[in-house]
This record gives sequence, C-alpha cells and structure tokens, in this order.
Amino acid sequence: MFLSESLFYSFVEIWIGIAFLVFVINLKIKAPYGRHSKTTWGPMIDNKLAWFLMELPALLVCPILFFIGTGEKTHIASFLVLLWIIHYFNRTIIFPLRIQTKGKKMPIIIMIFAIFFNSINGFICGYYLGNFSYYASSWYYSYPFIIGFILFFAGFIINNQSDHVLIHLRNDKNKGYTIPKGKLFNYVSCPNLMGEIIEWLGFALMAFSLPILSFPIWTMCNLIPRALAHHKWYHDNFENYPKERKAVIPWVL
Repeated sequence: MFLSESLFYSFVEIWIGIAFLVFVINLKIKAPYGRHSKTTWGPMIDNKLAWFLMELPALLVCPILFFIGTGEKTHIASFLVLLWIIHYFNRTIIFPLRIQTKGKKMPIIIMIFAIFFNSINGFICGYYLGNFSYYASSWYYSYPFIIGFILFFAGFIINNQSDHVLIHLRNDKNKGYTIPKGKLFNYVSCPNLMGEIIEWLGFALMAFSLPILSFPIWTMCNLIPRALAHHKWYHDNFENYPKERKAVIPWVL
C-alpha cells in the first residue's frame, strides 16, 4: 500500500470533481465514434480492436489491485470484484466479438482517453476494495446490498438485451442505421446506456462507499450526454422517429 487513506480519498474527490467538468464538455462536444465518428480527430483504429484495448485495463487493474492489497479480503469485497470481472469480461472479450461493425474505425485519441479513464477507475475501485474496505457478513442481508444487487443484475440484463437488439439491426441486407424498436426502446433511445447506469448505481449501493460511487458518477457524466446526442441524431435523421421517446430516462430525460 503506497497511498494513505486520507490521500486516497482526496484523490477520489478530485476525480469526482473532474467528472462534472467532463460532463459539461461532453454536452458541448460529441465523442467522435460510432454514429458520430469523424476522421478529423487524427489516426483511426479498427473499432473491435479499440473496444478490446480500451476495456482491458478495467478488466485487469481492479482485480489485480484487489488481490495484492493489504486489506482483509472479505467475502463481500470478493463478490464485488467477481461482479466487476463478469461485467468487464463481457465488455472486453464478448462484446467486441458480437458487434457487426466490419470496416468501422474509431479515432485512436478516443481509445486513449478511454484507456486512461478505465485505468483510473479500475485503480480507484480495486485499491479501495483491496486496502480500505471492510464488510461484515451481515452486510449481505442489508437493504443497500440487496437493492443494489437487484439493480446491478437488472442493469446488466437491460444493457445486454439492448445491445443485442442494436447488434441485430445490422445484417447482410441492412448495413446502415435503422430505428430500434421493442422492449425498452419503446420508451428511450438508449436503453443500453440506461442499463449501464443502473448497473453501476447498483454496484455503488452494494459497496456503499465514496470511491465506488465515483464510478457511476463518471458513468452518468459520460453516458447521459452520449444518450442526448444519440437521441438528437435519431430525430435529425429519421422524420418518423417516435416523438414520445426520451433519451435515457423513461418519461423524464
């Protein structure tokens, strides 16, 4: 352990402050990948390879720091790390293999930003769980843990089911964008992003700590502006896009 608890928490507070600054920037500047991709942001990299490389730090850093940390490895902390691994194994290994984006590219600078974010985020969560966290076995039966687990599981399902719908909009006959329909797409333009927000809010509730809470704060600061940009893009590109749909929160936003 090379950071004191007070210094670590100061770092987390600064990181959260940066998240709100990034939120404002994201509202003004659309990250140029996916449907918003631009070649004016410098050299490009294959989309699938970029997804793998930028998610890999999160998959590795958090578990490694947890296991080498000097704190007590409680069953609950270990369970939280297991959920982390399940999520990021899916995002790092499975998701890039599923997406049908042959020939699509992403600016390398966007991949580098994502690698940096995932490295810091993995560091904060892994370092906290491996060094400073302590959970009594009774925490398993607490309301925050139970509600948090339900939210995490629900968000994971929503995220993956929505990704499944989006992935299968593309096929040999249709290689462009179309209006997604069915399930939560009837209510919001980006249920995949909504699911990820719900998932990490649930994770933070299970962990019940400021360092872990920094993750869903960053998730919302990144994904809410992204969802708003997607929502506007749909309305700009499809005259028949459903007017009643919201961007990421049903009936609200």
